[in-house]
Amino acid sequence: MAEQYVTGETLVGEVVTKYPEAIEILLSIGMHCLGCPASRNESLQDACAVHGIPAEQVIEAINEKIAENK
Repeated sequence: MAEQYVTGETLVGEVVTKYPEAIEILLSIGMHCLGCPASRNESLQDACAVHGIPAEQVIEAINEKIAENK
Protein backbone atom coordinates (compact mmCIF):
# COMPACT_ATOMS: atom_id res chain seq x y z
CA MET A 1 0.00 0.00 0.00
CA ALA A 2 1.21 3.49 -0.82
CA GLU A 3 2.11 5.94 1.91
CA GLN A 4 -0.88 7.75 3.42
CA TYR A 5 -0.47 11.41 2.52
CA VAL A 6 -4.21 11.99 2.72
CA THR A 7 -7.04 10.23 4.53
CA GLY A 8 -10.81 10.47 4.50
CA GLU A 9 -10.57 13.23 7.09
CA THR A 10 -8.24 15.39 4.99
CA LEU A 11 -10.01 18.53 3.77
CA VAL A 12 -10.42 19.01 0.03
CA GLY A 13 -8.84 22.47 0.37
CA GLU A 14 -5.77 20.98 2.02
CA VAL A 15 -5.42 18.40 -0.76
CA VAL A 16 -5.68 21.06 -3.47
CA THR A 17 -3.20 23.36 -1.72
CA LYS A 18 -0.59 20.82 -0.60
CA TYR A 19 -0.89 18.32 -3.45
CA PRO A 20 -1.90 20.07 -6.70
CA GLU A 21 -1.08 16.87 -8.58
CA ALA A 22 -4.27 15.42 -7.04
CA ILE A 23 -6.47 18.02 -8.76
CA GLU A 24 -6.68 16.02 -12.00
CA ILE A 25 -7.98 13.00 -10.06
CA LEU A 26 -10.63 15.07 -8.29
CA LEU A 27 -11.73 16.71 -11.53
CA SER A 28 -11.87 13.36 -13.34
CA ILE A 29 -14.39 12.03 -10.83
CA GLY A 30 -16.67 15.06 -11.10
CA MET A 31 -15.44 17.31 -8.30
CA HIS A 32 -15.38 20.50 -10.33
CA CYS A 33 -15.95 23.04 -7.53
CA LEU A 34 -12.53 22.69 -5.94
CA GLY A 35 -12.20 26.42 -5.31
CA CYS A 36 -15.62 26.92 -3.77
CA PRO A 37 -15.48 27.71 -0.02
CA ALA A 38 -17.89 24.91 0.89
CA SER A 39 -15.92 22.20 -0.88
CA ARG A 40 -12.57 23.42 0.42
CA ASN A 41 -13.75 22.84 4.00
CA GLU A 42 -15.24 19.43 3.27
CA SER A 43 -13.42 16.21 4.06
CA LEU A 44 -12.53 13.86 1.22
CA GLN A 45 -14.85 11.29 2.79
CA ASP A 46 -17.78 13.73 2.76
CA ALA A 47 -17.01 15.02 -0.73
CA CYS A 48 -16.95 11.48 -2.10
CA ALA A 49 -20.24 10.68 -0.35
CA VAL A 50 -21.89 13.73 -1.93
CA HIS A 51 -20.69 12.60 -5.36
CA GLY A 52 -21.60 8.94 -4.77
CA ILE A 53 -18.02 7.78 -5.22
CA PRO A 54 -16.21 5.21 -3.02
CA ALA A 55 -13.86 7.29 -0.86
CA GLU A 56 -11.34 4.47 -0.42
CA GLN A 57 -10.67 4.33 -4.17
CA VAL A 58 -10.24 8.08 -4.46
CA ILE A 59 -7.96 8.29 -1.43
CA GLU A 60 -5.83 5.42 -2.73
CA ALA A 61 -5.55 7.03 -6.18
CA ILE A 62 -4.57 10.39 -4.67
CA ASN A 63 -1.95 8.82 -2.40
CA GLU A 64 -0.47 6.90 -5.33
CA LYS A 65 -0.33 10.08 -7.45
CA ILE A 66 1.38 12.01 -4.66
CA ALA A 67 3.89 9.18 -4.13
CA GLU A 68 4.76 9.26 -7.85
CA ASN A 69 5.68 12.92 -7.52
CA LYS A 70 7.83 12.59 -4.38
